Amino acid sequence: MKLLAIDGLNIVRRVYEASPEPDSDLKASIALRHAFSSFRNVLEAHAPTHVLAAFDYGGQTWRHALYPRYREGRAPMPPDLRNALPAFHERLREAGLHVLMIPEVEADDVIATGVMRWLSEGRGDAVVATTDKDLHALIAHGALVWDHFKGEWHDDAWVRNKFGVAPERLHDLLALMGDPTDGVPGVSKIGMKTAARLLNAYGDLDAVMAGAGILKTPLGERLRAEREILAISRRLVELKTDVKLGVSWKMLAYDAF
Repeated sequence: MKLLAIDGLNIVRRVYEASPEPDSDLKASIALRHAFSSFRNVLEAHAPTHVLAAFDYGGQTWRHALYPRYREGRAPMPPDLRNALPAFHERLREAGLHVLMIPEVEADDVIATGVMRWLSEGRGDAVVATTDKDLHALIAHGALVWDHFKGEWHDDAWVRNKFGVAPERLHDLLALMGDPTDGVPGVSKIGMKTAARLLNAYGDLDAVMAGAGILKTPLGERLRAEREILAISRRLVELKTDVKLGVSWKMLAYDAF
């Protein structure tokens, strides 16, 4: 058996933003038509027995409650696109997909919960269709990530080559370096290479703080001074794996279009 978890808005927004046209309801309808084709192509390419199609519910999440500035710099979804989404979701349902949107959590959390549950029950392969870097941490648990837009697999070796750390250290890396697109602050003046060097030298985030965090260097001083914001950053990039999905595997079973 094979679970295919689709990061719905990742596909929709990538397709929408690929068009240079100004925002309009026509642009939204064309983009969603292409996005539907992308869904179909992903399904045909992977032939899953079960599909989890996750979308953000919208509004505030547990991450905003933890850190009010979370995602404050991210541009809101264009109204024309947002208004067209309910009809798109309905079209997916008519095609046999179960669309999941859960208040106060993100699609990433929904996907992480479903994938981890699937793998822990030993049900078979798990594929995540996304370009979202946070979800690549699931590779550490046996999932594979599929980049639909480049048509390539992302596995343990890909993560190490791209980020300089193993998949199980990816969230520690993102916490140290921050993520401007999501408004995750990280530690000032620490980029990906420095973060990877620290983690490869010391181990996990606690070990970095116990090792480099006690050094009398500018880096050690920043780690000490920004310890609390680093702890918040680490929680922000963590994926929830205990979301109440409200579905059974039988409900996610999939027959081809």
